[in-house]
Amino acid sequence: MKKFSFLYLIPVLLMLAVPFQTSADDFVRGDCNEDGNVTIADVTTLIDYLLSNQWPEEGEPETVTYVLNGIEINMVRVEGGTFTMGASGADIEAYDDEFPAHIVTLSDYYICTTEVTQQLWRAVMGSNPSYYTGDVLCPVERVTWNNCQTFITKLNEMTGQNFRMPTEAEWEFAARGGNKSQGYKYAGSNDVNEVAWNMNNSSSKTHPVAQKLPNELGLYDMSGNVLEWCSDWYGSYNSVNTQNNPTGPSSGTNRVTRGGYYSNATELCRVTARWKDSPTVLGMMQGFRLAMSYPE
Repeated sequence: MKKFSFLYLIPVLLMLAVPFQTSADDFVRGDCNEDGNVTIADVTTLIDYLLSNQWPEEGEPETVTYVLNGIEINMVRVEGGTFTMGASGADIEAYDDEFPAHIVTLSDYYICTTEVTQQLWRAVMGSNPSYYTGDVLCPVERVTWNNCQTFITKLNEMTGQNFRMPTEAEWEFAARGGNKSQGYKYAGSNDVNEVAWNMNNSSSKTHPVAQKLPNELGLYDMSGNVLEWCSDWYGSYNSVNTQNNPTGPSSGTNRVTRGGYYSNATELCRVTARWKDSPTVLGMMQGFRLAMSYPE
């Protein structure tokens, strides 16, 4: 092992004095991971580089953590890309609304590694509406789409950030593993029980988040724990042209929910499976996951 010398700190400090561009308009000195802040993690990255002469491997998911009252909100950067959204003709379990498969191109964005927990909901809203209580690390449920918008507005006021729900296309791309996708049937595996709480293993109730294996992007429970609200109005797919950052129909009656939940049969835990619910419906299976646009 190389011996550390405090002489290494001289170039570290010099590097911290160099602006690193984080967006077209913002410059943060020494921000190696480009999360808008300079922390000990940036210094550690520079020291590791000086000791090993090797920069961290490119392509690893970039994570950003926000903290509210001691509760971490861990976000993963999803590198933008082009993918085929919806079910293929070979998927005999698919429902009509999963067709036609169509090409979608997405820009970079962030998505939370877990569903919003009861703990985080209580920290923002001051109460816990969930039916399945007993462990605050279980996902929050019994929340309407409208309730979730109120939560997000308050969370943004408390943190100064710009959280939102993912679009349906962003949700599916992330569930598939983004550009790291291995083509699994479920989010992270072809064995549903490895990655999802479903009717086979859940005892018909929710479970603490991040207990199953993550998918290729490090995201948990996307194929089963609770259903997850998306920002889109529910509508039929079309395949006329490649769609860029689609946001769904401009109006509608129902909002989209995605992912399996604790009482689902396995065929409904597939990454292409779709659901629809009124934005005012209050059920014991609807929760949600936070997203955030990537800075331009």
